[in-house]
Amino acid sequence: MIGKTGQWLMVFWLIVLLVSLSLGDAWRRSTASVELDYSDFLVQLKSDNILELEVGANSLRGQLKRPLEGGQLGFTTRRIDPALAGQLAGIDALRFRASQESGWGQQLVGWIGPALLLILFWVLLFRGMGLGAGAGAPGKGLLSVGRSRARVYVETDIRVSFSDVAGVDEAKDELREVVGFLRDPERHGRLGARIPRGILLVGPPGTGKTLLARAVAGEAGVPFFSINGSEFVELFVGVGAARVRDLFEQARLKAPSIIFIDEIDALGRARGAYGLGGHDEKEQTLNQLLAELDGFDTSAGVVLLAATNRPEILDPALLRAGRFDRQVLVDRPDRVGRVQILTVHVRRIRLDPKVSLDELAALTPGFSGADLANLVNEAALLATRRERQEVGTEDFTGALERIVAGLEKRNRLLNPKERRTVAYHEMGHALVAMQLLAGETVHKVSIIPRGVGSLGYTIARPTEDRFLMTRDELLAKMTVLLGGRAAETLCLGEISTGAADDLLKVTAIARSMVVQYGMHEDLGPLAFEAPIRAEPAPAWVHEQGSRLSDATTREVDCAVRALVNEALGRSISILSVQRDRLEAGAVRLLEKETLAREELLALIDQYPIQAGVSDP
Repeated sequence: MIGKTGQWLMVFWLIVLLVSLSLGDAWRRSTASVELDYSDFLVQLKSDNILELEVGANSLRGQLKRPLEGGQLGFTTRRIDPALAGQLAGIDALRFRASQESGWGQQLVGWIGPALLLILFWVLLFRGMGLGAGAGAPGKGLLSVGRSRARVYVETDIRVSFSDVAGVDEAKDELREVVGFLRDPERHGRLGARIPRGILLVGPPGTGKTLLARAVAGEAGVPFFSINGSEFVELFVGVGAARVRDLFEQARLKAPSIIFIDEIDALGRARGAYGLGGHDEKEQTLNQLLAELDGFDTSAGVVLLAATNRPEILDPALLRAGRFDRQVLVDRPDRVGRVQILTVHVRRIRLDPKVSLDELAALTPGFSGADLANLVNEAALLATRRERQEVGTEDFTGALERIVAGLEKRNRLLNPKERRTVAYHEMGHALVAMQLLAGETVHKVSIIPRGVGSLGYTIARPTEDRFLMTRDELLAKMTVLLGGRAAETLCLGEISTGAADDLLKVTAIARSMVVQYGMHEDLGPLAFEAPIRAEPAPAWVHEQGSRLSDATTREVDCAVRALVNEALGRSISILSVQRDRLEAGAVRLLEKETLAREELLALIDQYPIQAGVSDP
């Protein structure tokens, strides 16, 4: 892109060029002359119409007193009579002199001057577009295309410290040692230890990897080189490798220092796993990065920090000890960590003292630091729209619903039959969830459309963080997902397309139970497929799945179908026992459109299960 300075320079020189051309054209017009025959010249001379005259060796040039028919006052003619000077001397009112012939220097300037002006204009234009030499602008311009584009920060530029990073205490403990090495290498290396060469921050998106790297730079107080991995990838072959060399050279000159490469997977993908040739530009860049990491001087005090959320696609040579000595996991925070993160983010808003951050953290399992920051911001925006003076619990609840279920669409009108179908569907989800999901709480049921394709929603959030799930818990989750289809079957006698998303999720869970977790009795504890990856995995990942026989594939399909049918039958049995609750809840949903947890509990108390009938 062209900067503001480059734009003004181009405008200035364009104006200079236009003015020069205009002045030159005016000068040519003012000096325009007509070619006269020598006989006509003698006629004008005899009629006393010549004002002044320049006499050259072979030509005459002069000005007339009265213009000719074409309006010209200037004239030129070829000299014929050598005795003309004597004849001219006899005329008292005529001034004449010898003309000065233009030399080769003036002719050279007349030809080359405009060309040089045009060349200067184009050079400035290219420099403004980033195609020139780029003097004074490192990393820009054609001649400096191989220079690193890393942004350099010093201690005064970064005001982020470890106190601004919450919910990742283990990661901060790992990085405090690096800060200590950079601040006092003698004390930390007194037993022979050396500073880690490379540290890879690994974790899901939004967990604070970049913020943590900035906190390391702020705590260490050393020069901090920050660059994104995609900035090494260019069209020109060899540019990425040149930028890697230049980056490490600059870091060594300012050591001790920190290099931070965000999204390192853009240049560190495994070589040969994606069908790329050995001379590919990305592979050359990766090879240069490997060479620089191997060439680190342990006394230089340069630490490489890198961040990625896809470590499985990185090249094994990049991850070996001696290059990235440490891999620090920056995972999603637990409940205590979420409270700490919320405490950091609510400093910027006017919070109602009645808001409990601990309860809010309990409602947000699986949320990353970025998700929690977005939750606080959405709650503040919602409170502002409601003309409130403080952000309260209702605002956080509304923001959570918007993030989880999507934006409310009250303008989307459903016909009575569709509203009735959605009401039974959502009540089926809610009743099955309240009976089977002991570790989750159903907060709200609504038939108000939200998001892209949701015509209703049931919000059930876990009451605690879970890291493992048993077979019975997975089956219970499948049963809850099929509660909507079961309610339609029982109460309406027909099924609709509203369960499409539920069926996809149920099928995915059932297939994972069979082919990944070994949770089917007939097939046994075998893993037939690798976990699903976001990126295309190398060929060896699919080798095991490709060895399945037709008979085994059939058994897998039958096992998945059996699990789904078992969950659907269980869901129908549960709702059959609670038929009165289901009917009454659907009627209330059609009246109020939304039922909170308290109203659901009141419905259950109002319609108890009949004596002698037990829940399945």
